[in-house]
Amino acid sequence: MIVVTGAAGFIGSCMIARLNEDNFNHIIAVDDFSFPEKNKNLEGKKILERVEREKFFEWLDKNHLEVEFIFHLGARTSTAEFNREILAHLNTEYTKKMWNATIKYAIPLVYASSAATYGLGELGYEDSEVIIPDLKPLNPYGESKNEFDIWALKQERKPMFWAGLKFFNVYGPNEYHKGRMASVVFHAFNQIGKTDAMKLFQSHNPDYKDGEQQRDFVYVKDVVDMMMFLMYDRKAKNSGIYNVGTGEARTFLDLTKSTFKAMGKKEDISYIPTPEDIRDKYQYFTEATMTKMRSIGYKKPFTSLEEGVEDYVKNYLSSESRY
Repeated sequence: MIVVTGAAGFIGSCMIARLNEDNFNHIIAVDDFSFPEKNKNLEGKKILERVEREKFFEWLDKNHLEVEFIFHLGARTSTAEFNREILAHLNTEYTKKMWNATIKYAIPLVYASSAATYGLGELGYEDSEVIIPDLKPLNPYGESKNEFDIWALKQERKPMFWAGLKFFNVYGPNEYHKGRMASVVFHAFNQIGKTDAMKLFQSHNPDYKDGEQQRDFVYVKDVVDMMMFLMYDRKAKNSGIYNVGTGEARTFLDLTKSTFKAMGKKEDISYIPTPEDIRDKYQYFTEATMTKMRSIGYKKPFTSLEEGVEDYVKNYLSSESRY
């Protein structure tokens, strides 16, 4: 059995699809399954059992001998969530329980951290564990993720193999339920579909022209490939915290032009002021340093932004079978 928490979510459901591709069909899907829109992400997936999030540790106590690996991807992921009690419960304390359970039962663990831990990137975007205590996330979500990373690194007892993954700007199928937290590709597709045009935020930084703000956009298929690699490799000496991106920052203009092209529409791009309430916390550049992931043997090339957007738009967003 392989456990995937956050199973009905964006990355979790794509991870289950990827596991199924490699004939891992005894999947234990863990989540809060009370959201019908998210549950669509699991249709057609081969799953052995669904376990409610709050009952999982009770389930694990009874079934741990059959569990081979745990992907803990469940979390409250909204950067607009300011209820610190919810974030502490779902992102920090729950993950501590998962950490201790995997030690107790000798189960390898991959868990979701976040590139939101890097804040404005004052210390760069290198996944060095030395800088983690000094990072300054911009919101309570990023703080909750960084708090767990700091806690994990301080622990004397650790899982037999573990990896914390700092996901950068992930896009791709099964993010349809995320609303405003969905990727810019998803929002561009919808806006272009309705208006034949796309509005991007202006730059309020003299070092960047309008539309040339940059992000490390990573296709979800690359993300799950990296997680599969970690599951297959799982050497104790390679345990640690890793960036999950492409290592190449691209502009919002590049992304938008790629979306117009994939949709077969003429470009019509304009700019609107960045809302003042987020202007002082707006990131103008993020780029994952991917040396560490490469250094442990991950060799697959990353999907280019153009290739990823084309696949997402043509084979999912524009398709009747989007999931």
